[in-house]
Amino acid sequence: MSQSVSASAESHRTSLADYRAALTAPGSRGAVIASLLARLPIAMIGISALLYVQRETGSFASAGLVSAGSLVGVSVGAVVQGRLIDRFGPTRPLLTTTLLFALAMTGLVFAIEAHAPTLVLVPLAFGTGITEPMVGSASRALWTRLLPAGPTRNAAFSYEAISMEVFFILGPGFAGLLIAAPWAGTGLVTGALTMIAGAVLFALSPTVRAWGPAPSSGGKLLGALASPGMRTLALAALGFGAVIGFVEVAVPAAATEAGNTSIGGLLLSAWSVSSVAFGVAYSLRPWPRQMGLRLPVLLAGFGALVALLALPGSLWGLALAMLAAGALITPQSTTHSAAIEIAAPKGTAAEAFGWVLTAVTLGLAFGQSISGYLVEHAGHEAAFLAAGAVGFALAAVVWLLRGTFRPQPSGAVAEAPELVGAAR
Repeated sequence: MSQSVSASAESHRTSLADYRAALTAPGSRGAVIASLLARLPIAMIGISALLYVQRETGSFASAGLVSAGSLVGVSVGAVVQGRLIDRFGPTRPLLTTTLLFALAMTGLVFAIEAHAPTLVLVPLAFGTGITEPMVGSASRALWTRLLPAGPTRNAAFSYEAISMEVFFILGPGFAGLLIAAPWAGTGLVTGALTMIAGAVLFALSPTVRAWGPAPSSGGKLLGALASPGMRTLALAALGFGAVIGFVEVAVPAAATEAGNTSIGGLLLSAWSVSSVAFGVAYSLRPWPRQMGLRLPVLLAGFGALVALLALPGSLWGLALAMLAAGALITPQSTTHSAAIEIAAPKGTAAEAFGWVLTAVTLGLAFGQSISGYLVEHAGHEAAFLAAGAVGFALAAVVWLLRGTFRPQPSGAVAEAPELVGAAR
């Protein structure tokens, strides 16, 4: 590993003062608040859809396939929207996709209520995923325009990852509570309306509207993935998403087997609690220092801790085990954002974040679909063990490819001080 990679990884350390400086940067307030509103229901929508379909069909396998269809749609939409955002700025792409998302979600809800077959629900779910407004990618990329490279920008990336974990604490909990409402679709509709409102406010905020197009140095077809390091990062993100996908089906299944379906969402919130707490501490002194080693080490550790979820014999024991496993969620999310700074070609910031999101969601789709089958035919314990095996296998591949992870000659992003001036 080159000295430049090591030095760059070392610079990813942050302090609490850096968080304050990032969140009080000129022009950040309106976009940050709108982004929070848009991203809050991300986990809530996915879990609400899974529980809603399971309630109507009586099958976790069908629910897992529908959820996977939505995630595959997100994986496609993230890259397409990322390229459009880099080319035109965020406002027009986000407003367009938000309108399409509202129409697609309406169609899905009506189809679920009509007890349409799974073969109909899956493509409708794909439509909601591909049109889901990618506020998260735009929000992460916006920091590269508001802040110079260094600890403050890294703190902003850590904030993005930590805030997402807060949403993963609240989202599944809300979903688990709202599934007990008189109408099982309450959580899905509530989450969709919240996302729509936040996306519109974010797209129309002055700072975001001042974001112009950026010249791209990525390949015409592969874009950000023209960088070998980005492909290695995408593989690590794929493994991260796959492990989570297995758990997101296996945990509600464990709660259902124990006769307490509504607590499944709350159990999923448990590992986000430790994720937030440990994520802040980890950002102050990340380890390993070399990014090429950090990616496989964190993924392998995550897989090992998730495999241990197969051991507890009670829901209380499962909750405690999930607190331990969750400690490595935010460190991986933060590492993915910091890795883009090293590996992504200039002018591809939004698309690079889109590729990471695509890899994570494809992993989620794979994990959820396989987990749904395993919990019905072999029990939830088998799903946890499979999650650990997948995490270990992909971590080994990422370790073998660690030499591909080196800085791009042109840097990851272009500075845009004129955007800060326009937002003052």
